Amino acid sequence: MEIHFDWKIARVLDGDGNIIDEIGWDGKIVPSSLAKRLLLIQKGRMTPEVKTLSERFPEAEVEVMGALSDPYWPSHQDLAEIYHRATVELAKMGVAESSGDMDRRIDMLVSAAVETRASWTTSEARCVEWAGMFITELDLDSQRMEIPTALAKSDNIEEASEILRVAPPKHFPSSLEWDALKSQAIFVLECSSILNKLESAIREAASEYLPSLSALVGPISAAKLLSLAGGRERLARMPSGSLQVLGAHAAMAAHRRGAPPPKHGAILFSLPQISRSPRWVRGKIARFLAGKASIAVRIDHFNGVPWGEREINQINSEIDSIKNRFSKPRKGK
Repeated sequence: MEIHFDWKIARVLDGDGNIIDEIGWDGKIVPSSLAKRLLLIQKGRMTPEVKTLSERFPEAEVEVMGALSDPYWPSHQDLAEIYHRATVELAKMGVAESSGDMDRRIDMLVSAAVETRASWTTSEARCVEWAGMFITELDLDSQRMEIPTALAKSDNIEEASEILRVAPPKHFPSSLEWDALKSQAIFVLECSSILNKLESAIREAASEYLPSLSALVGPISAAKLLSLAGGRERLARMPSGSLQVLGAHAAMAAHRRGAPPPKHGAILFSLPQISRSPRWVRGKIARFLAGKASIAVRIDHFNGVPWGEREINQINSEIDSIKNRFSKPRKGK
C-alpha cells in the first residue's frame, strides 16, 4: 500500500494500483497559494492531505515520485496557466529564501572582498609608480600610504608634492594626464573604503555564524574557509586533513604531478601561529590547528557551546609546546 501525491491530490493505492482513498486540495487555487504548496513538495515535505491519509493508513508508505510514475494520474491541464504563474512565484520565493542563507551571504562577501582587494592591489601599485615617475624625490616605501590621498586632495602635481613634503617635479603632466592620475588615486581610495566595509561585514557575519572558528583563526580566515568548503555543513563534515590544505590549489596540482604534498593551504599559512614559526615545524602546527579548526566548526554547526578565551589560550599554549619540542630541525632537514 502506497500514498501518491502532487500539489492537488493525495491518494492511497493498493498493490494493484486501485484507489482506496483520496483527498483533494479544497483551497482557492491562485498562483501564490499554489507556489507555497509547490515549495512544500520541493523541500520534500508532506502536504496536509498526505498527513491526513498517513494517519488513516499508518501502514501505507509515502512514495514521493509515485504521481510522476503513474500513467493514470490527473494532468490538471485546465490549470496550466495558473501553474505556470505559480512556478514563477516559486522561483521568486527561492531567491528570497536564499537571502537568509548565511553560507551564501558570507560567500558573497568573501568573493566581493577578494575581487576588490585584487583591484585595489593593482590600482594602488599603478598609482604609486605613476606618481613616482613625476615626483622623483618620493620614498615609495615609507610614503606609499600617503601618495593616493595626497594626489586625490590636490589640484595639480605641485600641490601634491607640497603635501608629500618633497621637491616639485622637473616635468609636469598635461592637464588631461593629471586628471587621469588624480582619478586613479581617487579610485584607489574608493577601493580601500569598499574593502574596509566588506571586511567589517565579514567579521560581523563570521563572528555570529562561526563563533568558535572565528575565535580560533579570526573571522576573516573563518569566512574564507567556509567559502572554499562550500558552506558550514560541508566544512563541519570535512576531514581535518582536507581542511588543512584548503586554498592550496596550485600545490595540490603540483603534487599530482609528483611534487611533495602541501603541508598547509594559504589560509592556514596566513595565521601568525604558522607563518611566524620556523619552517621545519609549520607542518606540525598546521596539522594541529586544522584538527582544532575541525572541532571548532563542528561546535558551531551543531550548536555547541562556543569557545572562549580559555579554550583559545589553551590551544596557543599547546602550539608553544610543539615549538619547544621541535626547536631545532631534524638532521637532514
